[in-house]
Amino acid sequence: MSRTVAGHDERRWRARFAGACALAVFAAVVVTTPAQAAPDYSLAETNFAGTQIAVHEGVQGTARAETTDQTLGHDVSGHQGAVDWGAAAGAGAKFAYVKATEGTGFVNPQFSGQYDGAHTAGLIRGAYHFARPDVSGGAEQAEYFIAHGGGWRPDGTTLPGALDIEYNPYGDVCYGKSPADMTAWIADFTRTYLAKVQRSALIYTSTGWWKRCTGNTGRFGNTDPLWLARYAPQIGELPAGWDKQSIWQFARGGGLPGDQNYYNGPIGRVQALAKG
Repeated sequence: MSRTVAGHDERRWRARFAGACALAVFAAVVVTTPAQAAPDYSLAETNFAGTQIAVHEGVQGTARAETTDQTLGHDVSGHQGAVDWGAAAGAGAKFAYVKATEGTGFVNPQFSGQYDGAHTAGLIRGAYHFARPDVSGGAEQAEYFIAHGGGWRPDGTTLPGALDIEYNPYGDVCYGKSPADMTAWIADFTRTYLAKVQRSALIYTSTGWWKRCTGNTGRFGNTDPLWLARYAPQIGELPAGWDKQSIWQFARGGGLPGDQNYYNGPIGRVQALAKG
């Protein structure tokens, strides 16, 4: 009887000792594991479509004005502040894109005023999202974009949202992703946007970045309209998969607030894109 009790006490002591050791190991792991740094959005106020493209690819000249078969527009962000949309319309603007969001942690504080102001002035307008593949997944960012103004409605004056995917202003130009992983991230965003909004998102990029960071994939040419950035007299080479651009961002500044753009076609084509 005494041996049984003694054995029982010994087993209980061993169990308590093992449990104490496990807790000590767990505590050590908890104490020594560093906290994950919060995503950096310090440049979000000044990031807008093409800022990094101009830095990395430069400006090669002034675009030829071929207004007979192209429609003039522009894009803005919080960087422009309050926009005189009446003056923009008077200067010939027919459409505009407005930065809505960046990653999953920044909303343009000027967005509502800019987006609604463009509509009031009679412009066909849309929203764009500055992609941050380094902070969260493509689907998560598409949902964040939609929730903060990036959706679409069939009112004839709202363009489908655009994904601004360009050189990373915070570090590695491809956000630390391989071409295959970057392609998968973009597909995740565009697939989610289409499922939620029932429209394909435009993809804003440059041919140089697309070649470098996606391996020049042709995956999106048949599904997502191209908004190409190139500051030169002619549009030049397109990324793989597209045989034409829908929008050409041809200059960093000009007669309209923000960046200058041509839609590839007359105003009826812009209206058709808005109507779906």
